[in-house]
This record gives sequence, structure tokens and C-alpha cells, in this order.
Amino acid sequence: MRRAVNLRQVEIFKALIEHGTVSRAAEVMWISQPAASKLLMHLESDTGLKLFDRHKGRLVPTALGLRLYEEIDRIFVGLHQVESAIETVRRENQGQLAVGVIPALADAFIQRTTMGFLKRNPNVYCSVRPLASQWIVDSVQTRKLDVGIVSSRIDNPYLVTEHLQEQPLVCIMPLDHALAQQKVIRPEHLDNMPFISFKVDSYIGQKVAAIFAKYNVKTNIVMTADASPTLRQFVAAGLGISLVHPLFIAGIEDKVVIRPFEPATPSDLLLCYARDARNAQLISEFVKETKAVATRFVEELTGNFP
Repeated sequence: MRRAVNLRQVEIFKALIEHGTVSRAAEVMWISQPAASKLLMHLESDTGLKLFDRHKGRLVPTALGLRLYEEIDRIFVGLHQVESAIETVRRENQGQLAVGVIPALADAFIQRTTMGFLKRNPNVYCSVRPLASQWIVDSVQTRKLDVGIVSSRIDNPYLVTEHLQEQPLVCIMPLDHALAQQKVIRPEHLDNMPFISFKVDSYIGQKVAAIFAKYNVKTNIVMTADASPTLRQFVAAGLGISLVHPLFIAGIEDKVVIRPFEPATPSDLLLCYARDARNAQLISEFVKETKAVATRFVEELTGNFP
């Protein structure tokens, strides 16, 4: 009667297939090579399967050995999924908040906001997902996210929206740009000037296109970008200038010149969450922290205008 296969035999078998040699498998399992060889010999005996060929002192898996490995690996994936489920339950027990944020704010701004929130709520597990506004709204409505920061308008009776920051667009340019001498940038300054724009179907892209059309600005768009971090880096590198919401500048304040733009062109950002959210208190605290960080940043930024 064959003995039952034990977990240690399975683990050393899996390690051998993945690492190639008995000695390396023994190392990763923290056992001696003779002990590893004994476990493998017993596995082959207990299963009644020829799992290895012996070739020049090495164990080479047979077709049956590789087939068994496929099944074992599938089982271990399932075990990892159980571990993930356990961790999810543990986090739910301690409190968690899932945040969606548009890519334009997915670096320095959301980092400052989340760090401030976690400092006041150290036992909360917080996850942050950069997504387009449309997907954030959908995910908040289906409870995949608790709260979102978006740039698009929302018309949904099941969601609450709050203004984060309505601010006029500002002009950003390379540090050595000729327009840096101007205290205020106006439409005529943009005429035929190398310009980096958001895609025309985006919220700010539409506002910029309206400015160009209204003031007959001769466009010289040298690049369009989907995300603010990409746009900002190319501005800082000297490719051209751009118009952005002030919060989009967080993290690169020292790499670009920032000037107010007139006539003032308001742009808005919104916070959204479900009316009957399951963790309303955490959402309220996160919203409060987000607004505070946004207000401080805009005050510091505009306070440094010439």
C-alpha cells in the first residue's frame, strides 16, 4: 500500500522544476541536498510515477513529471488566491478606502493627500487607482471605488459631487522661455508659439481650443498628450508651453515657470461618492483632506506669482 504524498514532497518537487537542480531546490527550501533527494525519491515511489530521468548525475523531469507540475502549480495558484482573500477580509475588518483619481493628479497631489489622510487614520488600508473620469464615475456607482476625483461633469442622482477646486487655467513654460519675462500671459502671446495640448476631446483640451478660436490664435501645436504628467515633462524639457489647471503642476513647481493667464478661464475638478456609501465617515475625512491639500497648494502657487 502506497504512502500518502505529503506537502513537503510536493514543495521540493515544485522547487526542483522551477530552479533546475536538486542543490538549488534544497537551498530555496532551506534543507540539505541529501534531504531533498530523499523527499524526491519518496515522492516518485509514493506516486508510482516515473517523474525523473537520471542524466549525468542530474534529475531531468519526464513528460509525466512536467504534467504533474502543471497540476501542482495550478493548485498553488489557488492557495495564493486564498491568501489574497484572507488579506482582503483582514483589511476590510480594519477599514479600507478605494480611491479613483484622474491621471493628471495621480502623482504628487494624490500622494500628499493620501499621506495626510493616513496620518490621521493609520489603521486604514487605502488603495489608489489612476483612471479616466468616465471609469471613475462608473466604478464609484458600482461600489468598486469609494470616492473619485474627476474633471468631467456628472449627472447621476445616485452620486454626490462636491467641487474640489475651480481655478483659472495657468500657463506653464520652460525655465528659460522668452515669455517668462511676462507677468501675465494673454492669448496674443500664444500666437504661433510652440504649444503642448491635451487631446481636443478632453475637458481642458476643449477649453484651450475655445480660447484659440475666440481670439484667433494661430495654433502651433507640437504635441498632444493624454495625461498631465506626460505634458508637464515635455514642457519642462523645452518642447513648448501649455495651459493647465493649477493642481496639475504639483510636483514640478521648480521645473517650470508658472504665470497667470488672462482672460481668466475657469476649470473645475470634482469629488464624487455614492449617496449611501458604506464607509461614509472615511469618505468624509478623505474629502476634507483632499480639499485642504488643494487649497494650500493653490494658495502657495498663486502667492508666488510676480
